Amino acid sequence: MTNEEILAQHGPREAMEYDVVVIGGGPGGLATAIRLKQMAAKSGKEVSVVVLEKGSEPGAHILSGAIMDPRALTELFPDWKKMGAPLSQPVTDDAMVFLGEKSSLRTPNFVLPECFQNHGNYIVSLGNVTRWLGEQAEALGVEIFPGFAAAEVLYNADGSVKGVATGNMGVGKDGVPTGDFQLGMELLGKYTVFAEGARGHLGRQLIAKFKLDAGKDPQSYALGIKELWEIDPKRHQPGFVLHTAGWPMDNDTYGGAFLYHMEGNKVSLGFITGLNYSNPYLSPFEEMQRWKLHPNIRWYLEGDAEKGIKPAKRIAYGARAITAGGLLSLPKTVFPGGALVGCDAGYLNVSRIKGSHAAIKTGMLAAEAAFDALQAGRQHDELSAYPEAFEKSWLYTELNKARNFKAWFKKGLVVATLMNGIEQFALRGCIPWTLHRDKPDHAYLKPAIECAKIDYPKPDGKLTFDRLSSVFISNTNHAEQQPAHLTLKNDLVPVNTNLITYAGPEARYCPAGVYEFIKTDAGQDKLQINAQNCVHCKTCDIKDPTQNIVWVTPEGGGGPNYSGM
Repeated sequence: MTNEEILAQHGPREAMEYDVVVIGGGPGGLATAIRLKQMAAKSGKEVSVVVLEKGSEPGAHILSGAIMDPRALTELFPDWKKMGAPLSQPVTDDAMVFLGEKSSLRTPNFVLPECFQNHGNYIVSLGNVTRWLGEQAEALGVEIFPGFAAAEVLYNADGSVKGVATGNMGVGKDGVPTGDFQLGMELLGKYTVFAEGARGHLGRQLIAKFKLDAGKDPQSYALGIKELWEIDPKRHQPGFVLHTAGWPMDNDTYGGAFLYHMEGNKVSLGFITGLNYSNPYLSPFEEMQRWKLHPNIRWYLEGDAEKGIKPAKRIAYGARAITAGGLLSLPKTVFPGGALVGCDAGYLNVSRIKGSHAAIKTGMLAAEAAFDALQAGRQHDELSAYPEAFEKSWLYTELNKARNFKAWFKKGLVVATLMNGIEQFALRGCIPWTLHRDKPDHAYLKPAIECAKIDYPKPDGKLTFDRLSSVFISNTNHAEQQPAHLTLKNDLVPVNTNLITYAGPEARYCPAGVYEFIKTDAGQDKLQINAQNCVHCKTCDIKDPTQNIVWVTPEGGGGPNYSGM
C-alpha cells in the first residue's frame, strides 16, 4: 500500500503544533532548541520547541572522531565546565605523518598550519556530548521525541514548509499495516529547522524543491569509518592526536586517517575516504583495515609478551558520511518556513576535520533568527537574518580560509599538500584565488574495465575484521518485518548497469555489508539488500553511479546504537 492509501484507510493523522519544530537531535538541532529556550527565558516569553530524533536516544546515531573546538559550546554555555559537559581530555600533542607502505615521515610541529593545530581543543565522544546537550535541552523545557523519524515534509497551500510527518510504524514488508500498526503523526511549526546531519533525507528533498544549490559547486562527501579500541596503558598517551596521509591510498585518491588518545586507555581510530574516488574496486572499509597494518598504527594495537604489553581490544565500530564541500558547496540555508543547520547544510570544515562547533554555531544563529521572527508575529517566511548573521560570523571567516582545501586534492596528494601548505601556513588563509568543482561525487566513478583490481588481505580477527563482525559491535538493529528503507528507482539497474559496467561497486563502498550480488536458482545475478545491517551512513545514496539507490527513513529507533563513539 502507498502512504496515501494508508492515510485514506487509517487517517487522519494526529497533529501537534509548536512554535519551532527541530528535525534531528544532534549538536546542531539541540543547540537550536537550547538557544530558543534561553532567549525565551531571558525575555520572559514562551516559545514551544520540539526535537524529533530518529535514534533511540540523542547520541545513538552520532558518530565523529572527534576533536571538538569548544568555541561555539562556550557561547552556548559559558560555564559548561562547571555544568559537567563531557569534555575532559584536552589535546596535549599533534602529529601529522605521511605514510609509505612501510615508512613514515612526521611533519615538524612548528610548520603545521593552524588548521592542524589542536591546542585548546578536546578529544571527546560526540555521542556523549550530544546526550549531555539533550539533558540541558530538556531541563530548559524542550520536548524531545526519540525514536521518531521525520519521514515527510508537509507544506502549506502557498508552498511554505509547515512541518513534518513521522513515519508509520508496524507496516509489514509488503507495505500492508500489521496488527502493531501505528499511524505517524504531524508536527507543525511556525518554523521548522532541519538538522539531520550529512545527506539528510528531508534536507536533500528541500534543496531540490527550492533549488537551494543553484549557482553552487556540487556538494562533495567523504566516508568516515571509525573503531574504538582499548589499548595497554603503556602505549596510551592521553591527549595525543595523530593524523596520517598517504598509504594505503594512492596519490590520486583523497583520504586520510586519525588516531586519537581519549581518556581511560581508549583510542579512536578513523579512516576517511573522499567519495569522489574513481576506481570501483576500491573499498573504504578494506582500506581502513589495511591502514591498521602499518607499523606506526599496529604498534598501538599489538601485544608484546616480552615487554608485558597486552593486545588491544576493539570495542565499537561505526561509519558515517561527511559533508565536505565547504563554503563553495554551501546551499542557500533558508526557505519559506524553515532552515538547514549543521551538516544538513554542509558547514563542516574539512581542513580541520571538525563540524560539531559549526553545527552548534549555526543552530544558535538559526534559533536567534527564528526567535526574533516569532516575536515580530511572523511565521512560515524566510529567516533571512540567519544567513546574514552567518556571513558576519567567525565561522564564515574560518570556512572561507579553507574553501580550497579539498579541491586541491583533485591534483593529487603531493600537489594538494604543497598548495594547502602555502595557503594555510604561508598565506594564513588569506587566499587570492578560488578553485571550483563541477561534478558530483558519483560522476567520478570509472568503468571497471579502465581500472585495476585491488587485492585486499583477508581479515585476521585480531587487528583486521570483516564487515559483519564490525556491524555486530555497532549494536545495529531494525525491525525485521518493515519495508526496506534502501529503495531502488529501477530494480534492473544494479545488475544491468552497475554490475556489468562498474563491477558492482555497492558491494564494496558500503561499510556494513548491506549490498551483495548473489546467484538465483536459475543462475542469474541478483542484488540482495540486507537492510538490517544498515548503519545509516548514507554512502549508497551518495556514491551509487546511477543514483538509483534512495535512502529513506526506516522505523524510528532503528539503526545503530553507538556507545562511547
